[in-house]
Amino acid sequence: MTSTTLLLMVSGLLFSIGLVGVIIRRHLLIMLMFLELMLNGVLLSLVVFTQLLAAEAGVTLVFLVFVVAAAEVAIAIPIVLLLVRSGGSLDPSAYSGLKG
Repeated sequence: MTSTTLLLMVSGLLFSIGLVGVIIRRHLLIMLMFLELMLNGVLLSLVVFTQLLAAEAGVTLVFLVFVVAAAEVAIAIPIVLLLVRSGGSLDPSAYSGLKG
């Protein structure tokens, strides 16, 4: 088994664990953590394919996605904490009244 195959298998495993975690768990902060795990699985596969194709644009894309993900976490966690203060729960079904 080559290192490329192994890395792609790890990438798929990370994404699968994140997907199962988002589906099963009912805790907003844990769901955010599993979404980040899914994103890391996708980025790992992007890095592997970038290395295979020897494209420098992929490295720049991965860096930009990491920056956006960090900004997303920096914004999402305070929003979740404000929701908890107002609603008193971390269960996403408790916030069904927020739909537009």
